[in-house]
Amino acid sequence: MKSKISLLLFFILIFTSCSKNDIPTTENFETKVSEKVLNDLKYGPDAAHTLDIYLPANRSPSTTRILVFIHGGGWITGDKSDMKDYIPLLQKNLPGYAIANLNYRLAKPPTRAAFPNQFLDLKLALEYLNTEAKNFDIKAEFAFIGASAGAHLALQFDSVYDLEDKVKLVCSIVGPTDFTDPFYTGNPEFDTALEQLVDESAYTGITDLARAISPAHLVTKNNSPTILFYGKDDPLVPISNGRFLKEQLDASGVINNFTLYDGGHGDWENAENFDMQLQLKTFIEEHF
Repeated sequence: MKSKISLLLFFILIFTSCSKNDIPTTENFETKVSEKVLNDLKYGPDAAHTLDIYLPANRSPSTTRILVFIHGGGWITGDKSDMKDYIPLLQKNLPGYAIANLNYRLAKPPTRAAFPNQFLDLKLALEYLNTEAKNFDIKAEFAFIGASAGAHLALQFDSVYDLEDKVKLVCSIVGPTDFTDPFYTGNPEFDTALEQLVDESAYTGITDLARAISPAHLVTKNNSPTILFYGKDDPLVPISNGRFLKEQLDASGVINNFTLYDGGHGDWENAENFDMQLQLKTFIEEHF
């Protein structure tokens, strides 16, 4: 009983010895960071090197990681605005993450090839975000969410270019993974397309360029957790591409999830789109 009284007296003395101005308030300890959107930030020297970034409220450089959107368009068209409809969904489902939405240099045959230029653009973007992370109050760790050609870029970057392991997760929405697939090589225009998309001078000593730009052939145990979504009746990316990538990820012991929906190249029904959102939310929460 005596010890309890002594403790009580101790606290009374502590608090009564402080003036009103000396008593800590909640405001002294809270650091409120407001939500912010920054558009068309330059991350490289080309006019196409721009990104939008969505910074959540109460973000922290120790916990707020970055979801990176990469648009599609067959490597020759498309724009970051194509991905804007996804942003409110991700903000609602995953409010604690920052979101970066990228543009990159589009291929302009025959003057500019897609590969490796577009892979190098992703590298530039991550370097910029890494440099600016402190100013943005975010952590320089990334999850790639790519659609179609953008998913191919994300997968290839994770397999080949992410030497510092900054990419912790990849989502492929109908992304091509294997250009050695007969679906592509059997097309009479395939060789011409390959010549226009690939800068051969950047792949010195490599004879099989189709394989060199096929992320499914480049999987290792170091690949990041990967979630895949494909359509049964896709006229642009065969089911075999998604399944082959899953087989390679499984063989290398890489965490992955593969879902096949009714429909084509991402043009799925509301139920499938809702399922994709839920799966992606869960996968990111578990593995990022």
